[in-house]
Amino acid sequence: MPPATISASAAKAREQLLELLGPLIAGAGYDLEDVQVAAAGRRSLVRVTVDADGGIDLDAVAVVSRLVSDALDDDAAGTAAGRLLAGAYVLEVSSPGVDRPLTEPRHWRRNVGRLVRVELAGAPTTGRVLAADDLGVALDVDGVRRLVGWADLGRGKVEVEFNHGVALADDEDADDEDADDEDADEGGEL
Repeated sequence: MPPATISASAAKAREQLLELLGPLIAGAGYDLEDVQVAAAGRRSLVRVTVDADGGIDLDAVAVVSRLVSDALDDDAAGTAAGRLLAGAYVLEVSSPGVDRPLTEPRHWRRNVGRLVRVELAGAPTTGRVLAADDLGVALDVDGVRRLVGWADLGRGKVEVEFNHGVALADDEDADDEDADDEDADEGGEL
């Protein structure tokens, strides 16, 4: 099969899988973020990305895996609307990574407190998400609270912070520790 045909069939399968799996996953209390279908030898590789308020744990991944697997197996047996995948498949279910673009209000709401990069008024802007509601997002940009409506908000991306929220020792505490070490050295036996 030519590559253009493979990608067209994968795109069609993706759309059909989104329609089939979306209600099942929503019924279990999770959000279907994406489905990707790719050829993997003689099999299809089906990647399903799910999320929820509070995140996804391994138990949730197992629940969604069973739901999706049952739906795909029913489909393969011909009990669902047409066969979406030809032959065997490999299923991967995961949560979105930190590199997922923030495009939906729920994405922004789930990242309150995080540093994000977003284009505002044509300029790349970095700020901390303070809140997200029906009207838009509140960002702290250089100590200034900015309210941005959904229509004015571009795609955001979480900026990875390795030391955010880590308390560093005061210089006074470090000096106190040095003084304690000196006291121990002066009067003590070794």
